[in-house]
Amino acid sequence: MKLINGTLAVVMLVLLVGCAGADKPIRRMPLKLTPAASAEAIDHNEQGTRAYAANRYEDAKAQFEMAVGAVPDSAEAHYNLGLALFALGQGQESRDQFIQAANLAPGNKVIWDSPALRPFGSPDPNIVTDKKDNGYNRSNQRPAFGGSGGPRM
Repeated sequence: MKLINGTLAVVMLVLLVGCAGADKPIRRMPLKLTPAASAEAIDHNEQGTRAYAANRYEDAKAQFEMAVGAVPDSAEAHYNLGLALFALGQGQESRDQFIQAANLAPGNKVIWDSPALRPFGSPDPNIVTDKKDNGYNRSNQRPAFGGSGGPRM
């Protein structure tokens, strides 16, 4: 009996320790702009980064929008604006910014591999990642026993 209780205690401990950090996503921080960006853009980006770190997402959004306005070809500026929009729950707008960033930085692994971009699928419009777009019907209902979908008579 002691062996079973001891084994059970060890299994429970392993499960608790193993699951403790599994659900917590890594928080992504905004990227720095390249040194070639204007001083104005770098200043807005730094202010946006500070606001984002302090969870002031509206302020961060405003600063990142000004950075994008100053350097519209900056993948990092679009990515940062996408992060702020994502934090504000503005899904479609953040998706647009992430895709713009990915298009501007085809080799940037931080942008392309970002968990913030993954929920939106591939930025390549030729790749279908959502099965709803592929004609697959998703349902919340379990299939009925026997597959008929209704009661048997």
